[in-house]
Amino acid sequence: MKIEQIYTGCLAQGAYYIESNGEVAIIDPLREVKPYIKRAKEDNSTIKYIFETHFHADFVSGHTTLSKETGASIIYGPNAETTFDSLIAKDGQEFKLGEVTITALHTPGHTMESTTYVLRDKDGKDHAIFSGDTLFLGDVGRPDLAQKTGSITVEDLAGYLYDSLRNKIMPLADDVFVYPAHGAGSACGKNMMKETVDTLGNQKKVNYALRSDMTKKEFIDEVTDGLLPPPQYFPLNVKMNKEGYRDIDLILKIGTKAHSIVEFENIANQTDAIILDVRHQDDFAKGHIPSSIFIGLDGSFAPWVGALIGDVKQSILLVMPEGREEETVTRLARVGFDNALGYLKGGFESWKKGGKEYDTVDSITAENFKQASQKDSLQVFDVRKESEYLSESVLNATNTPLSFINEHLATYPTNENFYVHCAGGYRSMVASSILKRRGIHNLIDIQGGFKAIKEAGVKVSEFVCPSTL
Repeated sequence: MKIEQIYTGCLAQGAYYIESNGEVAIIDPLREVKPYIKRAKEDNSTIKYIFETHFHADFVSGHTTLSKETGASIIYGPNAETTFDSLIAKDGQEFKLGEVTITALHTPGHTMESTTYVLRDKDGKDHAIFSGDTLFLGDVGRPDLAQKTGSITVEDLAGYLYDSLRNKIMPLADDVFVYPAHGAGSACGKNMMKETVDTLGNQKKVNYALRSDMTKKEFIDEVTDGLLPPPQYFPLNVKMNKEGYRDIDLILKIGTKAHSIVEFENIANQTDAIILDVRHQDDFAKGHIPSSIFIGLDGSFAPWVGALIGDVKQSILLVMPEGREEETVTRLARVGFDNALGYLKGGFESWKKGGKEYDTVDSITAENFKQASQKDSLQVFDVRKESEYLSESVLNATNTPLSFINEHLATYPTNENFYVHCAGGYRSMVASSILKRRGIHNLIDIQGGFKAIKEAGVKVSEFVCPSTL
């Protein structure tokens, strides 16, 4: 028996490859399926099952493409409805995989079809659970993503989740391994651990939601407290996962097409395409196409695209580093953005060499910011999450979290300079690009973000541990 966790940091997502005696099961596959097929061929094995723990909201699964290319059955838990061929498992239904068995445990709460899969070894002993978004390490799945199904409320879902955990998962042995669908950084939970695998016994000790003396009311109150609104693209990804989508090979063929400056401009003028610049933030600051948006590949690229662009049908033109064309389009497709129309041949340098107009972002070092702040009262905007801001911040700074920046546009002054920062410089450059696209150009980005600001000795608020907020 082999178990391989295939973890994608950008999405904080774990897919799983399980092999036994020449048969393979894939759990929660990503959109690009060639790595799974290649791995099975290397093992001289056949992909037999594709298990989905639920209808994912934060990424588009590769289930339909993988099934088409391998003939493997797509399996969902009870209550799931799809427009493509799938096997809807009954609670407790077993699936033989080589010498091992995978059993479906219906664990509603995160969503109504949420299912945990129990892997039993050849001797029938419980070895591991693949818990999807039902149980994370240090947390549980948010219960607010499926409330539109009929009259179900967030509190109803949280109650179902409480019962699922206590009646289906917690009775399992302490030495059973827990393999969740997500880790720290995912928007599907609130406060996940950085580890990506643990034992159930340890989770019973450290996970607040698994306290043995916890009442259902306490659970509902704690699990629903502090939930931020889900990103706009979540329901659109659920729809794609339920109904299917175009093959990624076609998406790549269109999205990785190189365009000359003239072609690039013509497409931009003839469509409503957003120009998305995915280079490093320092390169974007030095020069970029006017009104383009920066979301760098070397950060949480796909989730930020989903959160800030929102509509998966939005057409996109790309400006990117040479050699990263397929990676960029693939990562967009992972979250359902299938309408990449190609990229600028030669990148930004070709635009600049072609004598085209370009824009820059004014920036300042943290040391220079400190000097300026000692002389004048400066307007500072912190685009980190509210919890980061409340934990520690520049004195008198205003918090305008990047996730909700469009709701804060009226907060920014238009007749005098102001300063923008995040934790390390990535999110503030994203914010700067959006503000400039909206016609707000009187901003100055603080290089290196709060980390550099604090190291420079700028006065900040007294630290408050985030866990106490």
